[in-house]
Formats: sequence, structure tokens, C-alpha cells
Amino acid sequence: MAEARLAPGGRFGYGRPPARLGASDSRLPMSVIIQLSPVTINRIAAGEVVERPASVVKELVENAIDAGADRIEVVTAGGGKTLIRVTDNGTGMTAADLSLAVERHCTSKLVEDDLLDIRTLGFRGEALPSIGSVADLRIETRHASEDNGWAITVAGGSRSEVVPVALSRGTRIEVRNLFFSTPARLKFLKSERAEAGAITDVVKRLALAHPEIRFSLSGSDRSPLDYPALAEGDFRGRALQVMGADFAENSIEIDALREGVRLTGLAGLGTLQKANAQSQHLFVNGRPVRDKLLLGAIRAGYADVMARDRFPAAVLFVDLDPHEVDVNVHPTKADVRFRDPGLVRGLLVGALRRAHADAGHRAASTHGAATLDVLAAAAARPMPTPAAAASAWRTDYPSRPVAFDWRTAPDRPLAGEAPADRGFAEDEAPFDAGPPQARFAVVDGAVSADARPGLADAPADSLSRPLGAPRAQIHETYIVAQTETGLVIVDQHAAHERLVYERLKREIAAGVETQMLLIPDIVDMPEEDVNRLIERADELAELGLVVEGFGPGAVAIREIPALLGRTDTAALLRDIADDLAEWDQATRLREKLDAIAATMACHGSVRAGRRLRVEEMDALLREMEETPNSGQCNHGRPTFVELKLSDIERLFGRR
Repeated sequence: MAEARLAPGGRFGYGRPPARLGASDSRLPMSVIIQLSPVTINRIAAGEVVERPASVVKELVENAIDAGADRIEVVTAGGGKTLIRVTDNGTGMTAADLSLAVERHCTSKLVEDDLLDIRTLGFRGEALPSIGSVADLRIETRHASEDNGWAITVAGGSRSEVVPVALSRGTRIEVRNLFFSTPARLKFLKSERAEAGAITDVVKRLALAHPEIRFSLSGSDRSPLDYPALAEGDFRGRALQVMGADFAENSIEIDALREGVRLTGLAGLGTLQKANAQSQHLFVNGRPVRDKLLLGAIRAGYADVMARDRFPAAVLFVDLDPHEVDVNVHPTKADVRFRDPGLVRGLLVGALRRAHADAGHRAASTHGAATLDVLAAAAARPMPTPAAAASAWRTDYPSRPVAFDWRTAPDRPLAGEAPADRGFAEDEAPFDAGPPQARFAVVDGAVSADARPGLADAPADSLSRPLGAPRAQIHETYIVAQTETGLVIVDQHAAHERLVYERLKREIAAGVETQMLLIPDIVDMPEEDVNRLIERADELAELGLVVEGFGPGAVAIREIPALLGRTDTAALLRDIADDLAEWDQATRLREKLDAIAATMACHGSVRAGRRLRVEEMDALLREMEETPNSGQCNHGRPTFVELKLSDIERLFGRR
């Protein structure tokens, strides 16, 4: 039979077949082992550490931070491919240190070679020699103990002698012609604009982690950025500089501690949504990371307040004993591994959910600005002439009579009363506020009242409340309330949906009703999954799922949560086992119960199109003020928009 061969470009060489064990092939001398040259070794390391110009900037800026600098300047050209210059005022290096700095695996950041006690951003000793192997590298530095500075150059792996230079304290590193010695790597880089944007993102992330350092970024390929130094720990001030006023104004303080792991930072409100995860900045012991565990925890923490296709904004710092986290997982140090991942994930999810609950009815102020923009655009459009408006009205509603007769209108006065006496009021219906869970019972087809202004007055103290006093209901969907400083527009269905959902969640937390199965379901699965489920049987029972072992490779399901109804219990149990294997938590069952509660809340809330009395509107607003997460519905949409009186006055040119 003919031997199968790899297509050109195959893994084992261009057009070569893979070598078989024991086969003799003069083209593949497998018995000859050679030692790679230092230049080749450095270039291989460069492929791991230096992926793109932004990787170079990250390594050099982290070195400057570790050197104790409080001012770091970055200059680039050609998206970093032509020039990268990083200047700092750190401790600098002596001539002897500089000579060693460009050798592989030379570092000043490890104490007694303990890889489990990493307290700096860099420690591998590969960055400078790797950069020097694929670019023209020049380092100028001066230590405070020496009278002059020193310089060294490395080009394509070839280094020069250390020579004296005139320089103030600190270090200046220039990288030119990146990847000139490996031109194939240049083909995989993106455009200059994209590479410059990646460099900007790196500087922003490091600036967020170190507000006490001044960062500046400039060059011919970008607009300059300058982040002045702030007080140490002023993360909100630095977030204002880096991420803008919208995030700084619409974020929640996070500060939580659990078993030696501390979480601090800022988390955006659920209504401050983004199209991607680029606004999520995560740091572990001051190191920027893009860790799958932490990103998944953020998603879980926002599950109740954000749609699945949207992303939150957050700046979060996880601090723990260096021995409890391994930062040596990947050469770029972007991934980390926690000794207790379940503890870290649980801390993030719990802290985020508590923060949203504490925020209460608060919603992002950006929606008010967006509303004003829409109003301003509508006001800028020319008004139609009376004749054109009348023509359009007749075209849109051809069957509607032109003349209006109040005697045939739905809102006509009661029998025996003149229009001047009662206006257009309807029959009054009794209202019973009752307990919170019974205030907004929905009666299909029932119309309560016409909530036009003037029919009833809200309580006198309502104006001073956060959501104000109800004044009108428009299009039987939106409640207009007046506050002391402006007005609030509430989506009655979205708001009541959140209220019902939170009530259902409280009922689930108090105790999940279970349904016993007449014939237990037997689910076959790997023995390790069975062991995980049996170990967490008590936790699952609290959520209404009662399981027990049924031999070495099977689980018997005795009871299920009544809310689930008819469901694929085998698929659910396998999903839970996968969650336990990955996160060490049974998150899938909780998410499924929450999803069912959200669906029930959507169908059991006040629908759009129902008229509400003033008393009902006021009760809805007051309960929103007392309910966690009431600023957004279960799908992540805002439940209300607040407009300040000063903004409305500017809209009409009154100030």
C-alpha cells in the first residue's frame, strides 16, 4: 500500500512524510542531536515573549515599574515597528548590571530562586535578550551611585561593549526595526493603526494599576496621551483619566475579603453596557491578566442585570498571597493559575452581585444624555405646516372621523354630569396597595384608570423621593414622574418585571419546593463525575435537586425543583458535573432556576398598554426605590431614564 504523505507545508517539513520509528531516512537524521546556537535560542524565546510591538512595550514598561519609576514616557513610530522608546526615572543600572541584563535568564527580581514568591511584574529574564535578537536594541542607563551613565547596543543578537554616556538617573531603551532579522514575522503584524491601538491598550492597563505613576504616550502614529500621577490607591481618579467620565460616574465601589483573598476596584452599573469585553480590566497582584476564570466570574456576576450579548465595564484587582497563585503559566504572563479557583470565582461573583443589590434602583446616567440627544435631534427637524400635518393625519388614519364628539368618546363623563363638571374622568375603582407582593396583580384585559395629570395627587413627600411623584402615564406604557431636580420616565413593564423577579429569587432562596419522581432517573456518567456530584449532594439538595450514588458509574435523581417542570434531568446533571469539574461550583442549576424565574416574572408583570391609577404608579415607584437591581430589567435594559431640569432648560435654550 502506498505510504501517505503530508501535503506541502506539512508539520514535518515542506512536502516530507512524518518519520516512522525505526525507519532509516537520510533526509531526517534523527540520531544526530545538536545544540542550538544562542542566537537561535533567543529568537525562539522572542517568538514566545515578543508577539507584536505591544508585547515589547509591555515588557519595557513593566521593567520601569519594577525599577521604582514614578514617571514613564513611551514614544512610538510606525505602530511600534519602526521605533519604540521607553524612558523612566527609576533606579537605573550599573555598568556590570547592564552587561548582564542582555544575557538570557538574568534578573534582579527573584529572591533565592523562589518561583512561588513572585512580587514583581517581570522575573523570567528573557525580555531584553529576546528583543535584541529580533530588533536593534539600545539601552542607556544610570544608577544613582555612579557619576555617569552607560550604554549598550544589541542588533540581531550581536552585542556591543558597554560604553559611558551622559544621562540623568533612570533608563532609556530604544527598539528600532522590530523583526528585521525575522522578516516572516512582519507579515503577521496588523496595520500601523491597529498595532498603535494595541500599544495604547497596554499603556492604559498598566496606568490603571498604578495611579501613583505618571504615564505619557506620544509619537508620529498617534494622538498623545498623558495621565498625571495621582495619590496611591486613587483608582477612581485614574479610571476617570483612562476610561472617561461615563465609567467613573456610573460605577460601583468593590471591596470584599474572603479567606485571605481581597477584591477591590470599580464595577460598572448593569445599564452601562459595552459591545465587547475590552472595557474589562483585571489585575492579579498588580499584574494585568486576561484570565478565563476571572472573565467567566464577571459574566456570572452580571448574569441578572445584563443581556447575554452585552458586556460590562470593570476595573478589578485581586490581591492574595503570591504562593496561592502561579504567574509562570505562560511566557507573556497574561494567564495565571490559582491554587483555589473556586474561592476566587466565588468571591468575584458574590461581590459583584452584592454591589448591584446595594446600588438599588440606580441606573447609568448615560441614558439620560442619550435621551436628550434624541430630543435635540427631533427638535432640530423642521415642523410640518398645518396643511401637511392634517393631510398626513388623514392618510395615517383614514377611517378616523375628523370631527370629535365627546359624547361618544371612551373617556366621556358619567351619566348626568356635564363635561365642565368632571372633565374626562372614568369611573373610579377601589385601590388596595396591600403588601409589596400583591400591589401589582395583573388582571387580563382590565384597564384600571386614565392616569392623566390632575385626576389625583401623589403623596406630598413624593417629590423628595429619588424617583419623584408620578404626574402622567403616556401611551399606557411609560410613567412620567417629577423630582425636585428634573423628571423621570419609567418603563412600567420593565420595572415591574424586575420587582417580580427579585421577589421570586427571594422565594427560591428561602427554600426551593421539590417534586419527588415516581421512578428515579438513573444517569450513567464517568466515575469521577459521580464522585463530584455525591460530594456536593447537600449543596444540590438546597437547590431542590436530590441525588444519590447508584453504583460506581451512575447517579440516581430522586427529587427535582418543582419550578423546572418537565426537563431533561440527565442533561442537566451532566452540565452540573461539568461545572463542578471546571469551577468547583454547581452554577448551572442556579442559573437554570434564575432563568425560569425571569421568564415567570416577564409573563407575570404589568404589561405595556395597561392604564394605571396615580396610586398604582406611586406604589410602583416606591417599591422600585426599595428593590435591588431595579434600575434595569432582567434583560439588561434600563427601567427608567432621568433628565435633569438644567439639561432640559438647555434643550429649550433657557440657559
